[in-house]
Amino acid sequence: MISRRLPGSFESNPLTREIASFRREGRPFLDLTTSNPTRCGIPYPETEILAALASPAVLSYDPDPRGPARAREAVAAWHGIDPGDLVLTASTSEAYSWLFKLLCDPGDDVLVPSPSYPLFHWLAALEGVEARQVPALRSDRWDLDFQALAWAVTPRTRAVVVVNPNNPTGQFLSRGEWRELLAFCAARGLALLVDEVFADYALEPAPDHLPTALAETGPPCPLFVLSGLSKIAALPQVKLGWIAARGGPARACLEALAFIADQYLSVSAPALAAAGDLLGLAKGIQAGIRSRLASNLAALDAERARRPSLGRARVEGGWSAILRVPALEPGDDLVLRILREAGVLIHPGHFFDLPGDGHLVCSLLPADFPAGIARVGEIIEGGRPE
Repeated sequence: MISRRLPGSFESNPLTREIASFRREGRPFLDLTTSNPTRCGIPYPETEILAALASPAVLSYDPDPRGPARAREAVAAWHGIDPGDLVLTASTSEAYSWLFKLLCDPGDDVLVPSPSYPLFHWLAALEGVEARQVPALRSDRWDLDFQALAWAVTPRTRAVVVVNPNNPTGQFLSRGEWRELLAFCAARGLALLVDEVFADYALEPAPDHLPTALAETGPPCPLFVLSGLSKIAALPQVKLGWIAARGGPARACLEALAFIADQYLSVSAPALAAAGDLLGLAKGIQAGIRSRLASNLAALDAERARRPSLGRARVEGGWSAILRVPALEPGDDLVLRILREAGVLIHPGHFFDLPGDGHLVCSLLPADFPAGIARVGEIIEGGRPE
């Protein structure tokens, strides 16, 4: 009776079972996987946030499929775009699902990046769409592989998804990649979806990086840019995201996108009423997050200086770091050993489709990151147990 669009099994993997055992038995561990800023000791202007969410405007209901004008004006002012180009959603995940509904029929496909966050497969599958992974070209960074993109296109491909900067690689698109990507999509009649939730968190960007796709005013293909309060204001619990249409081809789709939105009207009144005030607080919240990211990256580099076996990829932007470690044991075995022996939880690289066993992925948000990464360094430097 269950749809084939869902997983065939919901059985927990060994790492999930081990974490549950730690929690059940009350054993403490340091969590270097958490990317929820509300759980990482980030300073928030609590009084101002609560006041924004207590606006009298939440007592009335005046639905607009694209989102109330006042909320769209606040988002547009943040980005420097026209509020008429926006459709508000409850999250970036919902934005993807609406865009897949807009662009695809059941059985169509979209091209998605790899490595990346393990989200696209299921968001697409739940719409009856296939997410076809396109591996990045690994050199000293994860470059777009346009040959792989071309090979991945099928007669049923409808869109290309990119994340700028990517999660977890931190890779921003270069300006050269951007120009080639626009031409690629235009030549094949494909829409381009750009997820920019981490765009405000540049750490070690290359000089030619693309800060935002929103500056593209006349793209030759339908261009949709996604973002939201989850990262911009570090408020994932408020549940407000948006889709920005850039250029004529995307604007021509707005009426159809509004029709989809009208079937759900999913954004809550408190989130819509508070949007302007919360965006007004975002710069201060971001400053606290950037400080945490920078200090934890410095702690990682200090540990690397003590541990020759521990390396890292360049973190152009975002909240994650990719660690390079000797590939002496399978990634799942290594992260289980780190949890059991050091009391630290960290992601295996394959969780994000990183190739091979020589990668771990950690969040740079936790307050106890320096202590956690020091324990990880001890395990890595100790090598594989006999």
